[in-house]
Amino acid sequence: MVIQIFGKKNCNDSKKAVRFFKERKVDIQFVDLNKFGISKGELKAIKQKFPLEDLLDTDSKEYKKKNLQYMAYDTEELLSESPSLYKTPIVRFKNKVTLGYNPDIWEEWLKK
Repeated sequence: MVIQIFGKKNCNDSKKAVRFFKERKVDIQFVDLNKFGISKGELKAIKQKFPLEDLLDTDSKEYKKKNLQYMAYDTEELLSESPSLYKTPIVRFKNKVTLGYNPDIWEEWLKK
């Protein structure tokens, strides 16, 4: 079992997600969104579970710094250009995806 975590090293919820799985001795693959984006294939799988608009962190400092609340933009293009605008953590296991810190759901994954 390998869990994929898309997050940011400076994000508390991403750190908690990593700790959650490490404490349970589950292998993880951590993708730092400040360095790497999400591939088109990964994004396609994630979009099957969440609308693109839900993936955009409208509360982030970068979103406000860029004044995006006052602009029209293509969400997918914006996220591909600035992967740090994703809400985190995005956690994937097989065809399952969660957005944010969801230990109750992850516990269910581990039981199966």
